[in-house]
Amino acid sequence: MDLGLQNKTALVMGGGGGLGRAIAVALASEGANVALADLDAAALEQSAEAVRVAGAQALALPWDMSDLSVVDARIETIEQRFGSVDILVNNTGGPPPTPASGQPSGVWEKYFRLMVLSAIAITDRVLPGMRAKQWGRVITSTSSGVVSPIPNLAISNALRMSLVGWSKTLAREVAANGITANVILPGRIATDRIRFLDEAKAQREGRAVEEVAAQSTSSIPMGRYGRPEEYADVVAFLASTRASYMTGGIVRVDGGLIASI
Repeated sequence: MDLGLQNKTALVMGGGGGLGRAIAVALASEGANVALADLDAAALEQSAEAVRVAGAQALALPWDMSDLSVVDARIETIEQRFGSVDILVNNTGGPPPTPASGQPSGVWEKYFRLMVLSAIAITDRVLPGMRAKQWGRVITSTSSGVVSPIPNLAISNALRMSLVGWSKTLAREVAANGITANVILPGRIATDRIRFLDEAKAQREGRAVEEVAAQSTSSIPMGRYGRPEEYADVVAFLASTRASYMTGGIVRVDGGLIASI
């Protein structure tokens, strides 16, 4: 199936991480030029090389997403290299595990800026180019916690839910311009983030990491953690011309983990 992404310009935030790298490679494999943004310069360059190996052009942009003052300059760099952004993947790092109560307001403010305001600011910056072309994709990666809140991940649950409301509202505003806006959420995908959460839970409960991971896996109907590539393939489809009538939705890639309808 031709996804119609040849020579499209994609911007993948969090491109140095496991999900971000897999998404970047999936888009590159379909012929898109990929700009990658991440705070970790070394990981970012590894992802850029993976994009090149997949046969596409890559642009690595060291980027602190909490610094909204650099948004214009970074997007201008992409536009000078590839043209305006056609596909934006909002993919932010997650906050540390915390209960809902007793967190300093500064912690909430820090992660609201990193996880929510950054996605909104970057999207606002690329929308004029999408409107000019009458084509665009805004895909926001969140967490299964927006459907079924995860214990001890209160900041993640709350802030990512705000992105769902924002994306749904945005979808109605830009649909007539040929732009779609969707949320995609992972279940338990085998990334460094999931390993970190398993290790944190093991330490908190005084158990072995292997025991925690086995218990987690047993709750997934497919009986395993997902692969980053499986998640990335769904993102690539949402970015494609074939998904032109899909907007305002939440797409789960969870191996059947989330019990709710």
